[in-house]
Amino acid sequence: MRELGQLYDYTLLHFLHHLAESTNGALTPFFRFISYFGDNGIFFIALSLVLIYFKKTRKLGICILISLAIGAIFTSLFLKNAIGRHRPYLSGVDEYYNWWKYVGGLHYKEFSFPSGHTTATMAVMMCIFLTCNKKYSWLVFIFVALMGLSRNYFMVHYPTDVLGGIMVGGVSGLISYLICYKSKLLGGRT
Repeated sequence: MRELGQLYDYTLLHFLHHLAESTNGALTPFFRFISYFGDNGIFFIALSLVLIYFKKTRKLGICILISLAIGAIFTSLFLKNAIGRHRPYLSGVDEYYNWWKYVGGLHYKEFSFPSGHTTATMAVMMCIFLTCNKKYSWLVFIFVALMGLSRNYFMVHYPTDVLGGIMVGGVSGLISYLICYKSKLLGGRT
């Protein structure tokens, strides 16, 4: 099973490096823009505060804040330190290091698994998906996919880190939704 994960990681990272080379880095600004939305959760926190300001969207804003907190606690305080997986460019694999340098060499201090950017993005988007019209709200998962790809494109996460972030973020968003909309805690149904 471990070999399958490593093969998956290498194949996708190799593909993204090939994409970066074949486009002469033309996608780098786009993926940097996408990745920016997850930096320190600032954009998502600001979004939640704007939503909290308006009565009609207040509960969604609270749901997003709670989901971000749950995701951050599990990702940054527990999983990253417990697993201690080094980022691809710090793994000792020269190929990953060279690919990382090619796309700009972004530095991050924390461990790699799971992806915090992807956790936060999935947590927020899960809240939006669960509370909004399903006819359109499923589109938010496109942003989750783009965030994950951006983290892999910059070689700061393995694809399995992104999958881990999607799982943690999905559970965080679901728990927050249940707290905000289904429990008596915030006036939801029981």
